[in-house]
Amino acid sequence: MDGSELPGLERGADVLVTGAGITGRAILAALVPLGVRATLTDDSPTALTSLAQQGVAVVDPANAVERIADFALVVTSPGFPPTAPVLAAAAAAGVPIWGDVELAWRLDQSGRFGPPRQWLVVTGTNGKTTTTSMLYAMLEAAGRRAVLCGNIGDPVLDLLDQPAEVFAVELSSFQLHWAPSLRPEAGVVLNVAEDHLDWHGSMQAYAQAKARALTGRVAVGGLDDPAAARLLEAAPAPVKVGFRSGAPAPGEFGVRDGRLVDNAFDRDLTLAEAASISVAGPVGVLDALAAACLARAIDVPAEAIARALATFRVGRHRAEIVAIADGVTYVDDSKATNPHAAQASISAYPRVVWVAGGLLKGASADDMVAAIANRLVGAVLIGQDRSVIGEALSRHAPDVPVVELVTGEDSGVRERDVPVESGVTRVTRHVDSRERPMADAVMTAVVSAARDLARPGDTVLLAPAGASFDQFSGYGHRGDTFAAAVRAATG
Repeated sequence: MDGSELPGLERGADVLVTGAGITGRAILAALVPLGVRATLTDDSPTALTSLAQQGVAVVDPANAVERIADFALVVTSPGFPPTAPVLAAAAAAGVPIWGDVELAWRLDQSGRFGPPRQWLVVTGTNGKTTTTSMLYAMLEAAGRRAVLCGNIGDPVLDLLDQPAEVFAVELSSFQLHWAPSLRPEAGVVLNVAEDHLDWHGSMQAYAQAKARALTGRVAVGGLDDPAAARLLEAAPAPVKVGFRSGAPAPGEFGVRDGRLVDNAFDRDLTLAEAASISVAGPVGVLDALAAACLARAIDVPAEAIARALATFRVGRHRAEIVAIADGVTYVDDSKATNPHAAQASISAYPRVVWVAGGLLKGASADDMVAAIANRLVGAVLIGQDRSVIGEALSRHAPDVPVVELVTGEDSGVRERDVPVESGVTRVTRHVDSRERPMADAVMTAVVSAARDLARPGDTVLLAPAGASFDQFSGYGHRGDTFAAAVRAATG
């Protein structure tokens, strides 16, 4: 097969690839065997120079816009929004735009790599990685040849040649936006809350992107989340399954008498004990139910689901206990990169000193803070959008002591103590990074402030509610730096 069955990928066709990162390189590698003429563009001149030296055809973004009509197809990395000039130009010129997932889906369905796989797709604002990991564990326990991929690890494109029968795929809203023809065997929308509004432009557009996971044979949605429930109701899938934290009605998964129950593909089939789930709080049960829905959609037996959940352990930076010292538990949930995820994380603990801040990506903090105010015994705020969270705390949790850590970009701000009506003091501290990297200095200051606020029985929880790129290289770097600072302080 030479790609002639795939429109825009006929041998000799000109294809523009946007993005020089991991995904862009995966796209290039997938296009080479098809015999197309691929040209890559990126906003980074350094990246383009490096790739040109490796023999890749490159074009700068301005020239790509001028030449856009010369291309039969654009294949984009997911980070490029629809408003990016080159993609806006392609749309205006009627040039098709695919993402890497769309390309992978079409290549898989074409039979180029053997019989098409069963795609099980997981998306949602919060819980995607844990749910996809649980699903993969269930597939492995059942002896299915499965691959874990997508937003969770390797691009799907890199794994098309693997001898797998099932793809357990975590997909972001960006990836789904650029995958219009995706029709998974089963897909789930866990929940939908404000996130990435700077990329999508509106909450409606964000939700519509998530809904593309529900266009296959089986659509699954979280019924405890009103937005996800609405998407499920409107889904075109012939089979619709909801899951909830309470007892399941017919056609649903849920919890009855402390057991996870399938009342959709079977009648009141017990799957596992809720107490066997290692992920803290109600969110762990919901993630397990969602994973079980997808697994049962392809006939994974209950025994395999029970075995998988009994041995499943949460991944790094996801409610990971870093240390327990002087009766205080320190938890790294750096993966909580939006308010919805942070709210779910905090809800698992009765008394929390909350470490929060970063890039909110256009999301509001008010609903989150109002929902978890009664669990907060203190807050330490960092990062670019810390003031947004601080203002929400002033409105909805005025009695909670707050320490705001100011870094070099705000060097004109002096330390100050600002009393509020309740008598609680809100403190701003300047972070001095002259003798160490800024990230280390920030987390050292965080842990010092958190120790001042915490009492025995409390949890110091890093659940930032924002992305990390203002001060760290990624959520993993943020979590690792927090853990290192905690261990240095607690010995």
